Amino acid sequence: MDRKIEDFETPDVDDTDTERLPNKPDLRVGFILMNHFTLVPVAGLVDSLRFAADKSFRSRQIFCQWDWMTCDDKPVVASCGMPILPTKPLGDLEAYDYIVLAGGLLDETRHPPDWLLDTLRKVHAMGKPIVALCSSSFVLGKAGLLDGRRCAVHFTIRDEFTTRFPQATAVVDQSYVDDDGIITCPGGTAIDLAASMIRRHCGDIRAQKGLVYLLEDTALKHASQETPADSEPHVYQNEMVRKAIGFMRQNLDVATTLKEVADHVGTSPRQLQRAFLSNTNDAPANYWRKLRLEHARKKLANTSLSVTSIAVECGFSDASHFILWFRKQYGETPASYRKRRHEVERLLVVT
Repeated sequence: MDRKIEDFETPDVDDTDTERLPNKPDLRVGFILMNHFTLVPVAGLVDSLRFAADKSFRSRQIFCQWDWMTCDDKPVVASCGMPILPTKPLGDLEAYDYIVLAGGLLDETRHPPDWLLDTLRKVHAMGKPIVALCSSSFVLGKAGLLDGRRCAVHFTIRDEFTTRFPQATAVVDQSYVDDDGIITCPGGTAIDLAASMIRRHCGDIRAQKGLVYLLEDTALKHASQETPADSEPHVYQNEMVRKAIGFMRQNLDVATTLKEVADHVGTSPRQLQRAFLSNTNDAPANYWRKLRLEHARKKLANTSLSVTSIAVECGFSDASHFILWFRKQYGETPASYRKRRHEVERLLVVT
């Protein structure tokens, strides 16, 4: 169903409702702005977060939060000449769900400081997704984080990029690529990328809210036409791993064994284990469980099914088993997550 801007407004809710809103944001993003960064992708990404962050259009950081940081904690100047002040010192990055590195002019990103490369390696080792906007893919390449990965780059810098980083696969026909938590966006508005991030953490309603406002109905129609393969967040070079993940996604509601997965891709469980550890830094059993949990979280947010029914439909042996792993993965129970999500939707949409 197409939505209009008015569908997301809640004029009858006053500021006193803020006391009842969840104090834990669904999505936290830390921006590291390099000097002479490109403004447009940063603006598109943060404006999408802004629309998803509040119950109406008041631009308050309630459900999404973000901070501006720079490499030396001093103001930077965008490539267009606009000066930007940091809002927080560059320090503890573990608190964020994503770290966004914003680059621009190549003079700044060709030769990044060693401490920044070390910082990005540590962020990746934490399992924290890193988003590289514009030419900051050069920084990730210099840090070795793009070796063996696909990377979305602007067509004007593809030749230099492939020369400098031959172990990475440059892609010039996609608005962004997420290869196992290393996310590259060549520029543009970055709104597609933002919508994907918001949809994953905040649900469809708030992702659509920004799309409607920023891109009108065309973006919503495009989003509704996506296939599961189109919305797959991670891309892996290993064919065995790709096939195994596809099989896992097709059997999220079935208690299939890892041996059956291995048989499907024509290998042994031991070889499958090695391939997953090498390509995803995770064991296949853990990876599959995370897929099931993410599938369950979407059902909690978007359906009225009971927790027990969702547990069964997502391949868990019982509700207790499901609740245990959900709490470990997301830091709250399925019931508390659903309550918080439904409160968000109630405040965002006029029913």
